[in-house]
Amino acid sequence: KKKRKTYKIWKQKNQFKKIFFIIMIVGLIPTHLKSKRLPKKALLNLGGLPMIIHTYRRAKKAKKLDEVYICTDSSEIIKVCKKFNAKYLKTSSKHKNGTERVAEAAKKIKTCKFIIDIQGDEPLVNPNDIDKVVNFHKKNKFFDIIVPFQPTIQRNNKNIVKIACTKNRVISFSRLDVPYSFDKKKLFLKKHLSIISFKPSALKVFCKKSLGELEKTEGIELMRALELDLKIGTFKAKGTSFSVDILEDYFKASKFLKKDKLFKTYKKYYI
Repeated sequence: KKKRKTYKIWKQKNQFKKIFFIIMIVGLIPTHLKSKRLPKKALLNLGGLPMIIHTYRRAKKAKKLDEVYICTDSSEIIKVCKKFNAKYLKTSSKHKNGTERVAEAAKKIKTCKFIIDIQGDEPLVNPNDIDKVVNFHKKNKFFDIIVPFQPTIQRNNKNIVKIACTKNRVISFSRLDVPYSFDKKKLFLKKHLSIISFKPSALKVFCKKSLGELEKTEGIELMRALELDLKIGTFKAKGTSFSVDILEDYFKASKFLKKDKLFKTYKKYYI
């Protein structure tokens, strides 16, 4: 009898743990319809699907995410989410950037270890890159935030945010080509990728502070995190994804999708 009773208690405890930790790593996709450079880009048709649905379906294929939600204030986007069976969290329309939107949505998830911010304008995001970001943060818990980089030789492109770092710690971000090569040697720049892992505590700190001077000047929201002395880590990723910011990017994404193997795995359910 004692053995049976002990087994039941052990089983109940483990069931409780399973329920409590069922959602530990969550992907949140912030999106809206107020883009100035490419109006309503979240709903642009790409290969027969709205762009935001591409981001959602690909994020869902990440093995390290327990759940994925689209975060938006737009009723139009919510209608699209319902149509394509995408989970969503409604957020305020007062947010100044995607990180603030993600922070609001994160408050609704109580048992989360890491929040993965996946930009809604990345319709070619690779789920393997999402998994790598999660794994890196798990192994480097010293950092509050993780943002990977991709080497690039592109110069003078203000749409690409560059990272200046020492080893794996981010020192600064800029739309300029940083760091500057003083000795004129050919230098690969580090392109900021749009998959960002946050500790929930880092998001809380971020949202308690209003826009800082550097964030306003550069138009880069993670500058606020640096101004708040949050520790940001980085590592080299092999991702080839890119954000759709202008019409040229949209046509480029349309072309890529025609040969994209991952697209073929989910388009059959919709098209």
